Amino acid sequence: MRRVQTHFLVLLIHFLSAGLHFLSVEAAPAGDEITYLPGLSKQPSFKHYSGYLDLATGKHLHYWFVESQGKPSSDPLVLWLNGGPGCSSLDGLLTEHGPYLIQDDGASLDYNPYSWNKIANVLYLESPAGVGFSYSDNKNYKTNDTEVALNNYLALKTFLKLFPEYASNAVFLTGESYGGIYIPTLAQRVMEDSAINLQGVAVGNGMSSYELNDNSLVFFAYYHGLLGTELWAGLQAYCCDQGRCNFYDNRNPNCSELLGDVQTIVYSSGLNMYNLYSPCAGGVKDTLSFEKEQLVLRDLGNNFIHLPRTRLLRKNVLSLKQELGLKLRLDPPCTNSTPPRSSSTTPTSKRPYTSDRRSCDGVMCFSAEVNLEYLREFMDVKEQYLALLSALKYRVLVYNGDVDMACNFMGDEWFVESLKQLVQVQRRVWLYEGADGKQVGGFVKEFSNIAFLTIKGSGHMVPTDKPAAAFTMFSRFIRREPY
Repeated sequence: MRRVQTHFLVLLIHFLSAGLHFLSVEAAPAGDEITYLPGLSKQPSFKHYSGYLDLATGKHLHYWFVESQGKPSSDPLVLWLNGGPGCSSLDGLLTEHGPYLIQDDGASLDYNPYSWNKIANVLYLESPAGVGFSYSDNKNYKTNDTEVALNNYLALKTFLKLFPEYASNAVFLTGESYGGIYIPTLAQRVMEDSAINLQGVAVGNGMSSYELNDNSLVFFAYYHGLLGTELWAGLQAYCCDQGRCNFYDNRNPNCSELLGDVQTIVYSSGLNMYNLYSPCAGGVKDTLSFEKEQLVLRDLGNNFIHLPRTRLLRKNVLSLKQELGLKLRLDPPCTNSTPPRSSSTTPTSKRPYTSDRRSCDGVMCFSAEVNLEYLREFMDVKEQYLALLSALKYRVLVYNGDVDMACNFMGDEWFVESLKQLVQVQRRVWLYEGADGKQVGGFVKEFSNIAFLTIKGSGHMVPTDKPAAAFTMFSRFIRREPY
């Protein structure tokens, strides 16, 4: 994730804080249309909207919708979810594949030549409630995988009621990171609803299996020169038996101690966990720190969840928060996602502005409350993928930047292989058109109705690191073209 700086994002936060409003389901979507967005030298030719999707469960999920720059009436509708749990999908909009991206001066937006809305209508949903501007009537933000899947499904249904002109369009569900859980669990619900024209699912650098992610990460770290021969020998001695290694829930205390060393090297030594070869934006900081009367946590809690030090860290965070009465902030490492507040401008909308129901202090609005209280019910999503594949009609893509350590490519490749689908195209290079002609985008292996694809040199946020390659991949995915 590139470093997000100062002024413009703060303006945007104030824009949303000033401009969001409470909608009823019957409200006309035109009332949510954005007619002026600060930071752009020229306002867009396509329509874009921001508002709330109000659910019967008492949740109000904030959305930002950008119409296709092609043919909105017939182009697919793509739902995008970032992960965490607790990270805002505005990250995907503003720093990855949205039509306008934040520039390095921190005060302006510029149009993205590789925006996914060049060929699709894209719905960015802040989920679950408690993330970003999304909120719950009861202010209870403790949730779980099953509840989130239900609310995301209800949000999609509500969106299609507000925007009935897209009710028959092809629908693709997409996301990244913990979206690896969100998307397939949502898809399992959507595929049972014949009123939604679901055509496919794509997950980037997703958490597909905690076990495979942990087991593969240790190999990834060793073969990328992070661990050294002595530590590797100890891991082989205490965590492996007859050539089979268990770095996930091994009860050998010697193994746990060495895995703690791996965890420290990968996540706490100053390496960028989202892109091994990128610098750490904002500088190296402790996993847990005190900043301006806030307790700041930088561990999202998705890796080595069975290690004693992982459980102890999260327990200590909750205890410190309660004992000291501190505000807790989630700030993923090397992202610098919370710049200081600044003055703001006010955008123009067709709906008169009223006070919003929720505001957020950080630009990307990571929710520590959601993250720490989140119940992870699915340790893998094999069942959900097999349900999708058994329908024999959905196009499914699992893709990974190959230098990401948060959700590494080996774990997702092992996961796709574990589904035991019929191989149609053996692993091969795929190409895209770069500035200097055709370039290697990465590698792809295609099975019946599912493909696994890597993006060479990319980290966790593929469209940020490799925008041209990512757009080529996305285009071929939704158009059902060969990769």
